[in-house]
Amino acid sequence: MLDIADRPTSHDDNSAPPAGGSPIAMNVVNRWVPHNIVMRDSWFPVAHDYSVTGKPVRRAVYSNPIFLWRDNGVVVASEFHPNERVVRDKSDYTDARGRYPVMEHYGVVWIWLGNPLAADPRHLPSLPFLPPKGGLPRHMTATVRFESSAPISLENLIDLTHADFLHADVVGDERSDSETIETYYDSETVTMVRTCVNKSVAPVMKFFSGIKQPTQNVRQVIRIYLRSHCAIAYGRFSPGDDVPLFHPCTPETRDRTRMEMVMNTSNAGRMFSYVMPKAGYKVSRQDSYMTSPQSPRYMRHTDRKDLHSKFDQAGQRYRMAMMELADRQAKGDFAYRDNVSADCSDIIGLRKELFQF
Repeated sequence: MLDIADRPTSHDDNSAPPAGGSPIAMNVVNRWVPHNIVMRDSWFPVAHDYSVTGKPVRRAVYSNPIFLWRDNGVVVASEFHPNERVVRDKSDYTDARGRYPVMEHYGVVWIWLGNPLAADPRHLPSLPFLPPKGGLPRHMTATVRFESSAPISLENLIDLTHADFLHADVVGDERSDSETIETYYDSETVTMVRTCVNKSVAPVMKFFSGIKQPTQNVRQVIRIYLRSHCAIAYGRFSPGDDVPLFHPCTPETRDRTRMEMVMNTSNAGRMFSYVMPKAGYKVSRQDSYMTSPQSPRYMRHTDRKDLHSKFDQAGQRYRMAMMELADRQAKGDFAYRDNVSADCSDIIGLRKELFQF
């Protein structure tokens, strides 16, 4: 198992990547084409476990067809429908029967897209606030779609400051006494940590958790697993409830994204635990309103530069890391240099006493 070496990055960091990588100049990052990025040798979340039954359901990753069903309770993932008369060649991503490596974990069904012989459970992202065997109530889950490429959805997500303006009616506005932003990364992950002192209390907590104080101390974390296009969000609100969210952005196509969300609000008050996961539908519509028009503008190279503020460190690092990883894969290097399954509880600030499984 490899050790994660999270490290901070400055806004002007143009340093070369680790040995064997390709340096990505900042002016290239500002003209990136996310639709051209296709990740391989990764676990992709494609369904909540309860949605897979004996009747086949269809999913897709990068337009590769995936049919899911259960055979004596065991999940099967195939590029062919079980009743299909196979008249086409199978892909390189499946075994001799046309089946993908598949596993159930965290209440989610994952398929491996890439070399089937390289599939290994140790490359599954760490989601420490979800029970490994699943079992959370269905009201803590949701399925959302975005009409944009997965990297654009994730780049939007990792800029935590956007929530103050786009989602102020849910999580509160931008007012606070102080705010700090930290960015950490390795070759497989990018993490942004935002800490606010005396921030305007989140309306959803004011109305559904009974918070009477006008302000909260807030620590928000977004951690992105690059290959699988998965993110985890963990918010600690004091006073208030912890908000742990699994936010995958599975690329159904290069410009359409599926999110099989899981929010573990088991430790929150009864009303908040039911309402907050449903707020995901409202928040996702707001995000889609912003990202859908952006998506087609990034479909081809352009001389126009993106502009960035000091709060975009994590987004810049995300672009750079994705381009470096895509470049390595284009050259035939699919090896993992860092361990995505290593417990990330400490970096996200997880209150472990609340999530013992």
